[in-house]
Amino acid sequence: MNSVVKAALCFSLLVIMSNVGSTAARFKSVDYEISGRVQGVCFRMYTEDQARKLGVVGWVRNTRRGTVDGQVQGKEELVESMKHWLSKVGSPSSRIHQAHFSNEKEINKLDFSNFTTRY
Repeated sequence: MNSVVKAALCFSLLVIMSNVGSTAARFKSVDYEISGRVQGVCFRMYTEDQARKLGVVGWVRNTRRGTVDGQVQGKEELVESMKHWLSKVGSPSSRIHQAHFSNEKEINKLDFSNFTTRY
């Protein structure tokens, strides 16, 4: 293979690779606050477990207001599944009265590498 063909091949590969980056999957990020009977019922533990099963990242914590809040990030369909779980399912002993979601936005990269409980 001569040098002109090699250069053209390298250029073609660069173009293909740059297009792959521009069509890469976008992610979604959303903050949440869940109210009801969500403290003292292992809600954080079940939330962390569900997030890991779905493959989303972020965090969860108890608040002084008696609610649970956090942030979830991942592929859009997985974040939507987590939102459904947070608003309708929760831990077995929990009673969800309201799920408030805010700051929902598309992001280019994940800010977290896993899902954790914050204290």
